[in-house]
Amino acid sequence: MTNLKSYTLLFFITLTVLSISGCAKPPVPKIIETTAYCGCSSCCGWERGSWYLLKLDFWNRYVSNGPQAGSHYSGLTASGTTPREPEEGFFSMDSVYRPWMIPVRLILFPWYFLPHDGTIAADTRYYPFGTRMYVPGYGWGTVEDRGGAIKGANRIDLYFNSHSTARKWGRKRLRVTVERPR
Repeated sequence: MTNLKSYTLLFFITLTVLSISGCAKPPVPKIIETTAYCGCSSCCGWERGSWYLLKLDFWNRYVSNGPQAGSHYSGLTASGTTPREPEEGFFSMDSVYRPWMIPVRLILFPWYFLPHDGTIAADTRYYPFGTRMYVPGYGWGTVEDRGGAIKGANRIDLYFNSHSTARKWGRKRLRVTVERPR
């Protein structure tokens, strides 16, 4: 019986020390300059097809400018993932504002049931791959890419699916919440 009491006491002491020591770091809010990009040739320098075949070879994608001109483009980020915009998922505020869309989403778009983070390009010396960030107006995103013009800890690039949405975002200085990877 005394062993059980000593183990219980040891457990609570360990739990108290771990909770006081701060093993789980709280997210850090930080003012960061955000810009937007998409996968088009204007934003990233990638162009589809070659002029040699009058742009009819739409399956051929290549770099149109920059230090890697002429190399093939796979469409993946620097960490090897496919870039995407954030999705709130089924249990979001949009379901509260538009409840008539719930059956439509369940039947036609079941892959939107779970939320997923958007793609963020950042300087990986300051924010390694896997760093999660909450950007007001954009949502949660994960650092999965690095951009050529993204330098320093106070600059990130947000991925959008369309060029018009990326242009509409523009350049904003926002209070971004940063969660470091574990």
